[in-house]
Amino acid sequence: MESGKNYKAELVGVFGYPVAENPTIVMQEAAFKAKGLNFRYLTIEVRPEDLETAVKGLRAFNMRGINLTIPHKVEVLKYLDSVAEDAKLMGAVNTVYRNGNKLFGENTDGKGFLTSLRNDGRMDPRGKQFVILGAGGAARAITVELALAGAKKITVVNRDKSRGQTLVDLLNAKTPVEAQFVLWNTRYAIPRDTDVLVNATSIGLYPNIHEKAQIDYDTIQAGMTVCDVIPNPPHTAFLSEAKKRGAKTLDGLGMLVYQGTIGFKLWTGEEAPVDAMKEALMKEFSAS
Repeated sequence: MESGKNYKAELVGVFGYPVAENPTIVMQEAAFKAKGLNFRYLTIEVRPEDLETAVKGLRAFNMRGINLTIPHKVEVLKYLDSVAEDAKLMGAVNTVYRNGNKLFGENTDGKGFLTSLRNDGRMDPRGKQFVILGAGGAARAITVELALAGAKKITVVNRDKSRGQTLVDLLNAKTPVEAQFVLWNTRYAIPRDTDVLVNATSIGLYPNIHEKAQIDYDTIQAGMTVCDVIPNPPHTAFLSEAKKRGAKTLDGLGMLVYQGTIGFKLWTGEEAPVDAMKEALMKEFSAS
């Protein structure tokens, strides 16, 4: 073919149901623009019963990859050619990328958290003690990555006993970390030897911005790092309580951006423009 204009856009996107309110397009399109890449991010509604067909469509369209959100993160594993070890442990994939004609599955949720902890929190998780509120998908991804990164101890605090215990059993059986479960049926007091406290629940997510986790906030120490996975609003009621007690805080916006940068690199092969992505999301959330 003669060298000339290339009108073919490379396609990526997200499959979810519902998916209309997923803001990932905002940061990824900003990143493509900042790097001058002819990529398009498509927000695609895929019903649960249509996921297999959708993945076949992804292959047929020669798409570079896809994000998965609720309810597809677990189900998608059976339609991929290969899945990363940590994603296998979690039993969930949120990012798929193409290599040749094969589709590979990764989970970037926990990795985004780790990057935020290291870059913004200036903390190495090795040898540290963590308390995680919640035992859902975010908690699963975060605890597995922390365990593999050398965390000393992880305490999972959750209202549903079987879900919390299942996660702790997985961590103890498959990773080197010491994990324990605490039933969350009272205002939980944070142990004094905790290095990092993480809200991995959806408490405080827009529009319920005044809600906060039922813990004894006076047990938060000034030396602790307190994190919230909620990206919108970034400054949650949970984090402002922690800030009042002198703790260092990390918001969910950073985690969302960092996990997006990992997907960007897997799809494009280029380093992600972190600032452009963060700026685009902050602008979007302040307008919402």
